[in-house]
Amino acid sequence: MASVTASPFKKCLKVTNVRQPAGATLFHIRPYLRVMLTIKNITKRFGAQLANDNISLNVAAGHIYGLLGPNGAGKTTLIRMITNIIMPDEGEILLDGSMVSAIEQNSIGYLPEERGLYKKLTVAEQLTYFGQLKGLDGREALKRGSWWLARMDASGWESKKVQELSKGMQQKVQFISTVLHEPKLVILDEPFSGLDPVNSDILIGVIKELQQRGTTIILSTHQMDQVERLCDDIALINKGRVVLNGSVRDVRAGFRSDRIYLDYHGQDEPMRNIPGTAVVDSAAGRVELRLVDPSVHPTDILRSALSHVEITRFEVAEPSLHDIFVQTVKESVTTQ
Repeated sequence: MASVTASPFKKCLKVTNVRQPAGATLFHIRPYLRVMLTIKNITKRFGAQLANDNISLNVAAGHIYGLLGPNGAGKTTLIRMITNIIMPDEGEILLDGSMVSAIEQNSIGYLPEERGLYKKLTVAEQLTYFGQLKGLDGREALKRGSWWLARMDASGWESKKVQELSKGMQQKVQFISTVLHEPKLVILDEPFSGLDPVNSDILIGVIKELQQRGTTIILSTHQMDQVERLCDDIALINKGRVVLNGSVRDVRAGFRSDRIYLDYHGQDEPMRNIPGTAVVDSAAGRVELRLVDPSVHPTDILRSALSHVEITRFEVAEPSLHDIFVQTVKESVTTQ
């Protein structure tokens, strides 16, 4: 199959970042930003189990939105309602101002965590089939598939059968089938599963390119480092409820910076026993501390350290999304 060098994408404008105070239940979009997805008072039950409890979220057009939560939190249920696989018991979901319906599904690309490829088909047959399901004619689907294979460092795979591909290679093919029809909303559920670091970086670059072309992306993953690299905004769901919501910057700003990193020359023992702190990690000449006494300020830690050793590095670190995730989930369990 001949390679395709020209990108099949239409040019779109990228919107600017949204900012929101941390902890709000409904994510409010600034008036000059268009809302791509509105989730309003969504509730879903399965018998006595309440999977989604009055969830309300807004996703800005052109943003990468992290949908986070522990296993069993209700993320997949919410995604299946966005994609019209199941219907909510209460509430409504709007895609670009219109009610989500079977007709609107061609505007959505969904990469599920579970693979859904036909193992006996070749890659070219697979991509052509999925493209036709989303309204493309066979020739256009084949053309776009060839371009995407080249972009994903997978040239020459067209004649390979899916069953011959590794887990990571299959993930690439499934991702291409998700975006082949140029949907305005892309939902990625654990897209880095099975990918090595090199191919993860390729996918990160592609996701950023999609955003630059105006695509709105919902990313559901447990890899907080990827969330920090990619997402503009996040929502954390636990036990069917939104427990944290806002821009990544504002969410992190809403949590106290409680990690302190010190490199020093001198005795190690005094640095591991500074009042108001607990040792997270240590080695000769360095220590990572966590503030455990709210009345203790980082300058108190520095003053105490200087009385024992010579400091070569002193850093107060902003909390990571991993730490925020764990803390928020634990706190939400105790308050529910």
